[in-house]
Amino acid sequence: MAKNFTKLSKQVMLAVKSGGPDPATNYKLKVAIQNAKSMQMPKENVENAIKKAMSTESVAFSELAYEGYASHGIAVYVEAATDNPTRTVANVRLSFSKCGGQLGNSGSLSFLFDKMSMFKFPLNDLDRDELELDLIDFGLTDLEIDEDEDGNKHATVYTTFTDFDKMNKHLESIGIEPDEAKSVFVPNDYKEVTDEQAEDVIKLIERLEEDDDVLAVYTNMK
Repeated sequence: MAKNFTKLSKQVMLAVKSGGPDPATNYKLKVAIQNAKSMQMPKENVENAIKKAMSTESVAFSELAYEGYASHGIAVYVEAATDNPTRTVANVRLSFSKCGGQLGNSGSLSFLFDKMSMFKFPLNDLDRDELELDLIDFGLTDLEIDEDEDGNKHATVYTTFTDFDKMNKHLESIGIEPDEAKSVFVPNDYKEVTDEQAEDVIKLIERLEEDDDVLAVYTNMK
């Protein structure tokens, strides 16, 4: 949990540095705060991250992306934010190597992924078909419904990256506060693997996610 809070704090700080400390005018910060809230991050931690980002002595982070192949030809796209790119790329390269993969050149695999906006929220009493019709005018490209162990249904809404603000404002206007709202990289084609092969890829994903500098890991594994 502490590791998750470290990454969430970094996302809040990045948002503040890019758009200021007011979530009312900085949608990136508003989203980062929403995500922190959904992960049960204490309000005090969020406030401290904002103050730290505004400090003249705050650390400067670079937002970077790394691309490579896991074992069995699975493409991997890694988002990171770091105050030491040399350290981070060394750690990412070692993770690929230790797990039978190989780090590639920047831009070598980005064509396999589309940058999208994603929103997750409880479906509650909403009708799927009505929701889908309503959201189409605000950039909806895909709507997925899943059910957890307790039978609660959740909706995952995808839009193009540029439609983030439009969809976010509309959801807010109809009383929906997403548990998650962020940009993601969605594969435009998936590769099937066996259960054993999937385990090999998951080992790499888990190792990468253990790194405090890594914010998200995406693959085209089906």
